[in-house]
Amino acid sequence: MAILRIERVVYGVTDVDTCTRFFEDFGLEHVAGPGVALRTRTGQHVELRAGDDPGLPPALEAASTLREVVWGVDSQEALDAIAADLSRDREVRTDAEGDVHTRDETGFGLGFAVARPVEADPRDGADNTHGRTTRWNRPVEPVGEVRPLRICHIALNIPKEGREAAVDFYLRRLGFFATDRVLDMGVFMRCEGDADQHTLLLCHRPDRAGVNHTAYEVGSFDEVIVGANQMIERGWHEARRLGRHTIGSNVFRFIHAPCGGRVEFAADMDRVDDTYPTRTWETAPPHHLWTVRTTRGEGE
Repeated sequence: MAILRIERVVYGVTDVDTCTRFFEDFGLEHVAGPGVALRTRTGQHVELRAGDDPGLPPALEAASTLREVVWGVDSQEALDAIAADLSRDREVRTDAEGDVHTRDETGFGLGFAVARPVEADPRDGADNTHGRTTRWNRPVEPVGEVRPLRICHIALNIPKEGREAAVDFYLRRLGFFATDRVLDMGVFMRCEGDADQHTLLLCHRPDRAGVNHTAYEVGSFDEVIVGANQMIERGWHEARRLGRHTIGSNVFRFIHAPCGGRVEFAADMDRVDDTYPTRTWETAPPHHLWTVRTTRGEGE
């Protein structure tokens, strides 16, 4: 086993203060780090740095955007092996903390660090249904302030030209597994040490490079709803209303992010193991199994 999870995402932004307030409202906690750093409950970091910071990888799109994804590996030996392999055909740099930095085939900043996971128990959101009782003599409690457990996946937009090489780099060089190949849209894949149906999506449908979204797992369906409600109450704008995805099966709500792209509240994604076959779709399946619809107007 080598790559376990997303360890850190690094943004270059035009307005650090606004982006900081966004992630504070989103439920992340401040920690020490370059620029402004905030973390999930399992210890992954979001770094916010000025877009003209010379220490950032080059931007692949204008304005605020994701500049680097740092993946957590299981050991120093794995980190050294990745650095040695990638240095065969690209520039690789090791920083003062020992983290490794390079770029992928599209040009996105790509880093690796020894993972430092923090244990975090999700709240008990057990449901009762006919024939299966998981919550006895106890009502459902209010959710309260939603704090995401972890960054569960990232979706990056890539150009159509060179998309095969872009995907192959993650599969063959970094040991990712393709779970769903959607021939007219992109490839869903998971890193070796994670059981989520996908940890990374490379999406070529928009035919441009840039951040699509980052997804954060919360503890329950209730927290998906309440977390997005809290963001809307604080003045942020919904990008995609409540629904459940077809690929991955996770419940979702999306919020527009001032750092670039969108963020997703996610829960109940499919978990898979090495027996899960790669599914191939000629055309993209429906984006969702369902989304919320209403006949009520905004003022009702």
